[in-house]
Amino acid sequence: MAKRDNRKMSVEEAGRRGGETTAKNHDKEFYQEIGEKGGETTAKNHDKEFYQEIGQKGGETTSSEHDKSFYRDIGKKGGETTSSEHEKEFYQEIGQKGGETTSDEHDKEFYKDIGQKGGEARSRQRRN
Repeated sequence: MAKRDNRKMSVEEAGRRGGETTAKNHDKEFYQEIGEKGGETTAKNHDKEFYQEIGQKGGETTSSEHDKSFYRDIGKKGGETTSSEHEKEFYQEIGQKGGETTSDEHDKEFYKDIGQKGGEARSRQRRN
């Protein structure tokens, strides 16, 4: 029988050991399931403003720690993964939803401005 050390364990050490034991005893599906449950509970307890605030904080922190190439790389990886997992209909559906949301949130002036900016950018590209 192993001799037990009677010193007190720190909270960090206890958490680390517990995490290691849990990881040994459970698979990916377990973590997906508890993550989904946690997400559902959090969604019930918080409003849109809560998510906007934590998203902004996370975005600011990430932005301060990474450069443009980081975003390019993760965007490419995410796009490739999404593309491999979805059919054309998925993109049509999310594009339509995004268009409807944007339409609900912006007026005619917004579309006029972005159309003009896009035209100017395209014109500069053709000259170069």
